[in-house]
Amino acid sequence: MDLNSKQKLIRITTVPISLEKLLENQLRFMKQYYDVTAISADFSNLERVGKLQEVPVYAIEMTRKITPWKDLKATWQLFRFFKKEKPFIIHTHTPKAGTVGMLAARLAGVPHRLHTVAGLPLLEATGKKRRLLNFVEKITYACATKVYPNSDGLKKIIIKEQFCEQEKLKVIGNGSSNGINTSYFAPELFSVNDKQTLKTNLGITPEDFVFIFVGRLVGDKGINELIHAFQKIVAETKRVKLLLVGPLESDLDPLTPETLHEITTDDNIISVGFQKDVRPYLAISDCLAFPSYREGFPNVVMQAGAMGLPSIVTNINGCNEIIIEGENGIIIPVKNSNAIYDAMNTMVVDNHFRGKLQQNARQMIVSRYEQQVVWESILAEYKRLEQDV
Repeated sequence: MDLNSKQKLIRITTVPISLEKLLENQLRFMKQYYDVTAISADFSNLERVGKLQEVPVYAIEMTRKITPWKDLKATWQLFRFFKKEKPFIIHTHTPKAGTVGMLAARLAGVPHRLHTVAGLPLLEATGKKRRLLNFVEKITYACATKVYPNSDGLKKIIIKEQFCEQEKLKVIGNGSSNGINTSYFAPELFSVNDKQTLKTNLGITPEDFVFIFVGRLVGDKGINELIHAFQKIVAETKRVKLLLVGPLESDLDPLTPETLHEITTDDNIISVGFQKDVRPYLAISDCLAFPSYREGFPNVVMQAGAMGLPSIVTNINGCNEIIIEGENGIIIPVKNSNAIYDAMNTMVVDNHFRGKLQQNARQMIVSRYEQQVVWESILAEYKRLEQDV
């Protein structure tokens, strides 16, 4: 098929890292079937991602906060771009890109306006802010022709909140926006020597049981409760380490001063910041601890599972679909440090139970969330739209 015969597909996220990480390599795959353009903010980073994915890019200034004038400007710029390009499909991800992208696409008369919901930050908001965010969410869905929650739990929340009619909603495959490359996230890629070297560099001894958290170090990831629970484990003199892999974000949702103090002063807590490749850190760990308040369909839980790790997760959508209680992990209540402690303690002391979870972990990811299968499911959804023409 030559390039000129391909329909135009535009994928939009608020910031380029979402194109790079949340949709990693998906754009390159779709390029075989569509004339793909990627849109996001931050031109220099967007250009870098475009080169990696081998697709053209178009930069629009978007923010992750409530900024009405900037949002109107972004909508107008997108509207003009869509009128010029006349795309067949606009597919948006992340809240702000969804709002401005779907509104501009509807105004421009784009026939297929798709929005993937990978999480609902508004669930933690209250009062006037919550009402405003609810209204904006409804606008996004009203402008879309199809809305794809990336988990069954999210779909139920959207229906419960009455954000849009049920007929518009569909979960593709088993959930997830991008699946996981299980040949890349594979424990056998890391030798005993590789793992021992990294452990030595981080001050982890062979006797240490290693819990790992991967993600932004912010309040709504449950870090305050995690650190509190971990302190109780350490106080009982068990040989444990907590490995924190992710950036500290102090502007939107900062950690408590007490938590920050423990992270910086406790030798049993090892914070390594953002890491481009998290696999070596997962390879030296024994269990993922991920007590988040809200998620869409968390990649890190799939990544940990593919690396053979059992997980402790909260009972929220996405997490409670990837993890099945007592099969590949433990599911605990949200915002409950005692529950985190109990689950961590079980992982440390009950070798038989942990071994069972560990044995199931990788196979349960491979069978449900292999990346190629997710890509093919999204492609099939696009192709159905072509048949409707």
